[in-house]
Amino acid sequence: MALSNWLGFLVASILIAISPGPGAAISMGTGMRYGFASALRVIGGLQCALLLQLGIVAAGLGALISAFPRAFDAIRLTGAIYLIWLGIQKWRALPDETDEGGYSAKYRGFFLQGMLVNLSNPKAIVFMTALMPPFIDPGRAQSPQFLIIAVTMCVTDVIVMSCYALLAERMGYWLRDGSALKWQNRFFGGIFVCAGMWLALSGEN
Repeated sequence: MALSNWLGFLVASILIAISPGPGAAISMGTGMRYGFASALRVIGGLQCALLLQLGIVAAGLGALISAFPRAFDAIRLTGAIYLIWLGIQKWRALPDETDEGGYSAKYRGFFLQGMLVNLSNPKAIVFMTALMPPFIDPGRAQSPQFLIIAVTMCVTDVIVMSCYALLAERMGYWLRDGSALKWQNRFFGGIFVCAGMWLALSGEN
């Protein structure tokens, strides 16, 4: 991959990462409520899902999914339902149900939640299928180029999501009372519900 191509892709990756979305929402929500260490597990799950999606695109399955709208819609609606369900759970959660002590039994669920949030948007596969070709040099070996793309996207996303989580953690120190925690849950729950509804309705366009 030429340096100019990589720089262009880096800019695109940064813009994609900083755009508000479910990944940013769950990173901020976890950082604010459970701290940066827990948010890192969520971020790890986000990157695992991202690598899986990139692997699908690299294998040429992105074009296959976009060629079969019914299969794509089924995956999209499943992801939308998961996001809405997650949002409802967060909305309904009481402060004493989400404190650090009471959450220890679910501690290993942080990574899985992050992974499911990214996997719940199959449109990312089609998006990456359209995004990557302009930055790929067909005259060079493709595997190293896909590896560079994967590393660039993951490192960029980890940095941006970590910044979101750190910022939210700092804010969280001032939002520890029960009333504030309830509104935190409702705020982030509302974001997830809106993201799920947008994902479900976007196929109608």
